[in-house]
Amino acid sequence: MVWPPADSDHLLVDASSMRGLEQSLFDSGMPVAALMEKVGLAMASWLLKRRDLLRNGVLVLVGPGHNGGDGLVVARELHLAGIEVSLWCPLAIRKQLTADHLRHGEWLGLRRLRQDPDPADAALWLDAIFGLGQSRALPDCLADLFRCRQQLQPGALISLDVPSGLCSDHGTVFGEQAVCASVTLSVGWLKRGLCLDPARPWVGALVRIDLGLPPAVMGNAAAVLPRRLPVGEACRAPLPALPPTAMKYERGRCLVVAGSDRYPGAAHLALRGAMASGCGCIQAVVPPCLQSNLWQVLPEVMQLEEGVIPDRLDAVLVGPGLGNPSRWWNQWSEQLRTVAGLLVLDADGINALASSPEGWRWLLQRQGPTWLTPHAAEFARLFPDCGEGDALERVIAAARCSRCCILLKGAHSVLADSSGAAVVLTGTSPRVARTGLGDLLAGFVTGWGAQVVAAQQQPGLESFVASTALHGLAARRAQSSDASAIADCLKILAARCQKKQTTMFNKV
Repeated sequence: MVWPPADSDHLLVDASSMRGLEQSLFDSGMPVAALMEKVGLAMASWLLKRRDLLRNGVLVLVGPGHNGGDGLVVARELHLAGIEVSLWCPLAIRKQLTADHLRHGEWLGLRRLRQDPDPADAALWLDAIFGLGQSRALPDCLADLFRCRQQLQPGALISLDVPSGLCSDHGTVFGEQAVCASVTLSVGWLKRGLCLDPARPWVGALVRIDLGLPPAVMGNAAAVLPRRLPVGEACRAPLPALPPTAMKYERGRCLVVAGSDRYPGAAHLALRGAMASGCGCIQAVVPPCLQSNLWQVLPEVMQLEEGVIPDRLDAVLVGPGLGNPSRWWNQWSEQLRTVAGLLVLDADGINALASSPEGWRWLLQRQGPTWLTPHAAEFARLFPDCGEGDALERVIAAARCSRCCILLKGAHSVLADSSGAAVVLTGTSPRVARTGLGDLLAGFVTGWGAQVVAAQQQPGLESFVASTALHGLAARRAQSSDASAIADCLKILAARCQKKQTTMFNKV
């Protein structure tokens, strides 16, 4: 997988990997003090470019370790730039380098508070108490202080590297309270836990502070680390390389099996998603209540009788709104096993598989590639033995054992393939959490995957990520949050991507 790229803007590091990267710098001859200086200067530079944040002064909350030292370098630079800066050290300093910076800061004239700060203070607070690799809950006095701070001055706090009280690997809170930041300045590389759903209420805007380090520092770590993809970059995704003379059947042929008398809208939205993808030929098996008038709203869709899957297909979607999973699973499962193209299972397709005698092991008998699009409850039903760890760990484990590509839907959705490669989508909008948008997504990724197969490419994680990210971008850009408006925006975005590819081909 080459996209998203394995660079500093996209790689996600855990605490162990980050310590290894730091150690490689120290082994190369860089002093610890030099790295601290580099970190503090870069953070101070970011803040000084946003002086409106500093207009009421700054209080730096200094921790006992090197995160506190980073904060003291920031404090020094802001003070020298004419900003009113105060210091507060709630815990005894444990690192000599941090103690040296504190002594120097006081010598420069930085005021050190001798009592607890007022949580209603109008100054910007910089949280430099605990950084990477935290493992314990905040002391009660600090937890109470930060709880009051968020109530009285919401948004007036920025965390340096990691919000205190938050696990940098999993994004979970130690205890009940962490620092609630409006911005988190992640040093060097983004910490994996800060991009996962549990961290979203605490991290605020996540900003990577570039230290100007050479790519060689990352070494072989880039090959095994997960990546993040802001959905705003979705239009940069590589597209299926369709031949310039392609007729409709060479632009992808997909079948959508969706909907029921109870959920007819699921079929309609899944088909709209497939249409938005630009797929050349779309066929459908839909419930009786849609059969008579489908041609009026989606005249391009070819309707098929229930029961038989055509041989010449590039992708098949099964699941949105089907209801009664056991009935249709008995009817369709043997045919789905032998589909040579891409199979996408969503919603009741996943529930049917989970309730079947073989469960997820049925996937090991598939002749072609498979994409799964569960939400958390569906994932838990299908993979009950993959319930340990965070979303990244669970999805990677399930993808490896099932040999599938899996999308675990969430605020920040996570995707993984059987090799262990994984991507977290960031920059998404809460507006995607609405009924029907999962059906739209399932149809879109199926139509996209059909084009990949038609172009004689492997429908792997890269294609899955690209189509899912475009759906997330459409939800963010659409004028309305209803599924129809997002479908229209998705169609425009996909067309723009394909037009850009055509323009580049013509220039060549």
